[in-house]
Amino acid sequence: MVERHGDVGITRDGYVAVLEIRRPPNNHASVELMRHLADALHIIDGDRNTRVSLLCAEGKNFCAGADFSSSSPLGGTGEDDTRQLYHEAARLFAVRKPIVAAVQGAAVGAGLGLALVADFRIAAPEARFVANFVKLGFHPGFALTYTLPRLIGHQKALLMCLTGRRIKAEQALDWGLVDEVVPLERLREAALALAQEIAENGPIAVEVTRASLRQDLLAAVTAHTDREHAEQARLRRTDDFLEGIRAVAERRPGRFTGT
Repeated sequence: MVERHGDVGITRDGYVAVLEIRRPPNNHASVELMRHLADALHIIDGDRNTRVSLLCAEGKNFCAGADFSSSSPLGGTGEDDTRQLYHEAARLFAVRKPIVAAVQGAAVGAGLGLALVADFRIAAPEARFVANFVKLGFHPGFALTYTLPRLIGHQKALLMCLTGRRIKAEQALDWGLVDEVVPLERLREAALALAQEIAENGPIAVEVTRASLRQDLLAAVTAHTDREHAEQARLRRTDDFLEGIRAVAERRPGRFTGT
């Protein structure tokens, strides 16, 4: 039986809850999607029969970031979509139970940020990890200025954020951005196996150990998204941001002027 929370479907496999994003093919990030994910994960936190969540996505891509082809890229109320998105991001990071992510195709921008909410990432060879904000004339968000260097180190995070380079799955594995690379047809199976391995252990011990290892993470995420939001609000008013949006839509390098 599938439980539905908007575009998120939940099924159960023993002690593991499988959360599937169902906005194919690109599963674009939006305020509503992140709210549905956060709602689902907090329900799971209160379920004693569920110990681990498996986060996956239907379609070609895990999450291709905001939909900049839309007049409302984040699909919020329009008052301050970014602040709403980061409120939901903080709720995702506040989840108590472990999360394993199965990543295929693109994890771009906010989609990369979502992948880093998880404790572990299993990737298909076709997966690509991209912090492409500067190609939009924009500032990174979704707490990536904290979570990315925390995971792969300052220098590699700097390289990703200042170049907007696409990182392939094997390089991501070498950098520690993902924990395992498996063929696409085995992706869910491998991610589920890891989730079940965690779920075999004492659930209280797992939760408190995770909490100790993630100590101060939520406070850091909140502080960094506050700064990211301020910089994004400033850059959104620049000519370079408008040019970046056009350039990405036209699949060409941006012709930036620094204004």
